[in-house]
Amino acid sequence: MTSISKLTLAALLGATVSGVAVYGLQAASKKVYTVTELQTLDAKLAAEVAPKIAAAQAKAGGHNFKTGGGKITAMEGTAPERVAITEWQSLAKAQDFFKSKAFTDLAPERDKALKTIRRYAVEER
Repeated sequence: MTSISKLTLAALLGATVSGVAVYGLQAASKKVYTVTELQTLDAKLAAEVAPKIAAAQAKAGGHNFKTGGGKITAMEGTAPERVAITEWQSLAKAQDFFKSKAFTDLAPERDKALKTIRRYAVEER
């Protein structure tokens, strides 16, 4: 086997091992969905602050499902007035966002427009 063949084989083997390692790390991190149940305090302000929250979430890596303000139909029990669902790559990313300056800076505006009833994270199986 020539030197070039050995180098090529080593490079391919290294790329394969690296790819498998990265895939394994990504697979180990399960997606998380945050669900926020809200009450609208001021519809006009809510319409103004919702896009700001969505933009901050997107910048932090969240994918907003655009459910905030959508029609909610109770299937069993009592439905909340408003629900916001966001997908995150990990629980840590979701937690980091809700502690972030970008989110906390929106608190004065957000608290006038919306009251959070409860917020929780659901990890995919």
